[in-house]
Amino acid sequence: MKKTVTENNSPEAAPVPAAEVPAVAELTPEQLEDLKTRASKADEHWDRLLRTTADFENFKKRAARERIEAAQFANFALLQKLLPVLDHFDMAQAAAKTAAGDKLESLQAGIAMIQQQLKNILAGTGLEEIDATGKTFDPTLHEAVSLSESADLAEGQVVQQIRKGYKLRERLLRPAAVIVAKKPSAPATN
Repeated sequence: MKKTVTENNSPEAAPVPAAEVPAVAELTPEQLEDLKTRASKADEHWDRLLRTTADFENFKKRAARERIEAAQFANFALLQKLLPVLDHFDMAQAAAKTAAGDKLESLQAGIAMIQQQLKNILAGTGLEEIDATGKTFDPTLHEAVSLSESADLAEGQVVQQIRKGYKLRERLLRPAAVIVAKKPSAPATN
């Protein structure tokens, strides 16, 4: 395959076979100056390419490092909010060891307050409870763990919620475990 070169890179110039390209000594001063300018521009472009490539590699490394760090500390703020709840549970356990009689009601009230504090913190992060009791079974929000015959409820209604479900904003975190009503089976005739 023969290499061809275009003279002056002009679109109307016809390709010139490489064997016919004049030697450096045969170049005019204008052509030599043009080649020097092009070589200088090529060097500048090469340096710019190397710098851009290095910058891009550094960016990729920094982005990967930041992703790892974000994953490691994603729950930092949430955990800071949960620490007081943990402290209150520790105090409740200590109080439970010494509780007797009337103090038991006080302990139960304290635990209910801690539970409400925890629910408020989690709701503030976007956590929603899924209340399925009495609602129509929805496979996108509920997990049927059993069927129960019921003449009182329509087929497909949730009879009982076994475990609460939760959503984080619009995304399902855990489906509610439920028992679903079904029509009673007809008695067998012999």
